Amino acid sequence: MRNFDMSPLYRATVGFDQIADLMDRVLTNDVSRDSYPPYNIEKTNEDAWRISIAVAGFTEDELSVELRDKALFVSAKKAAEDERTYLHRGIATRAFERRFHLADHVRVSGATHENGMLHIDLIREVPEALKPRRIEIAGKNDVEAKAIEA
Repeated sequence: MRNFDMSPLYRATVGFDQIADLMDRVLTNDVSRDSYPPYNIEKTNEDAWRISIAVAGFTEDELSVELRDKALFVSAKKAAEDERTYLHRGIATRAFERRFHLADHVRVSGATHENGMLHIDLIREVPEALKPRRIEIAGKNDVEAKAIEA
């Protein structure tokens, strides 16, 4: 895979660090990366999403969901290996860590574990200061009326 040097982009721009970091992450990800455990990301509302991860064989105590540096880390580690003898073992219970990078103003609103699935709900809450607002345009007559009143 090709490697791209992003340092000229960092030197020539101000305030675009997130875009450069995203490009760097995308270009350095290995395509043959492990796909365990499988997961879905669904859009549940205009500003809400749900990440569903198949975690069959893990209990709530063995799962961990953390939010660090605008990234969601989901990990699992089996407590202790049991003494069972398996004729066939198709349910993988190996330890894993999966990372999801979150956009600005996206927060985790909750997590549930049911029927072998871990559901993590996300919501985007844009602060009032950043929401678009309409600016009224004053006409010539409005400006003259204000000047007369003053």
